[in-house]
Amino acid sequence: MVKGKATRSRGSAKSTAELQKAADEPRKTKAASAKSEGGPGKTAARTRGRATPKAAWEKEASTRGRATPKAAREKEASTEERIKEAARKLFTQKGFAATRTRDIAEEAGLNLALLNYYFRSKQRLFDIIMMENFQHFIQGLSVNFIDDTLTMDQRVQKMVTAYVDFLTRFPDLPLFILNEIKGNPSKLAAKIREELAPARSHLFQQLRAAHQAGRIALDPFHFITNLVGLTVFPFAARPLLQRVNNVTDEEFLAYMQERKRLVPVWIKMMMAPAAAPPEENH
Repeated sequence: MVKGKATRSRGSAKSTAELQKAADEPRKTKAASAKSEGGPGKTAARTRGRATPKAAWEKEASTRGRATPKAAREKEASTEERIKEAARKLFTQKGFAATRTRDIAEEAGLNLALLNYYFRSKQRLFDIIMMENFQHFIQGLSVNFIDDTLTMDQRVQKMVTAYVDFLTRFPDLPLFILNEIKGNPSKLAAKIREELAPARSHLFQQLRAAHQAGRIALDPFHFITNLVGLTVFPFAARPLLQRVNNVTDEEFLAYMQERKRLVPVWIKMMMAPAAAPPEENH
């Protein structure tokens, strides 16, 4: 009788051990799975990372990676354009110095980390936008260079008006041009040649022929130098000119509008051939 009871006790203990082993199996499997994925520390890091700005653009990048190449390119282009449009608006309204990258991100409806992912700095973004603006400007300017239905006086008038209107709209462009002239003049010169080469060649041939024939006093170099100097320099020197002459923003812009009428007159006077000296009577 005692022997049967002992046998039953051993059987009960065995059953209890088997039940415990079966209960431990899911926990061991779960632990092994967590270990293969990097363990709970990595899981917690991923959970914490989702709240950081870095994780925001990583998530955006991984989303682009899962999309088709065409869809990814379209999304990237759309995001870049949103950022550039927001930056163009704020640079125009507030100027380069007063615009923060955070302001641009908020205007574009994006987080700051994503803006930095596409454009590494405010200066880089400014340079890209100003180069695009400058490219559009010289493309429009070239139309006046090759329009043979216009007289030279009419061409000068249109070019001066285009310069003044464009620089009034984008007052920081001279800052960009001066920085490019100082730091990378070859790049700016190449862009001008690329956009203006045919039109510039056409206009310069006409100016050179007129100069050689004695119909105008300026050769092409002096013509362009005077035209650019009289229209662009006041905008480049605007902070100094306003302070030295105690001129308000409204007064400065009024002066620039007046120069749209005056500069063509001055250019025409410069281009007029010098009168022949009177002959001496012997």
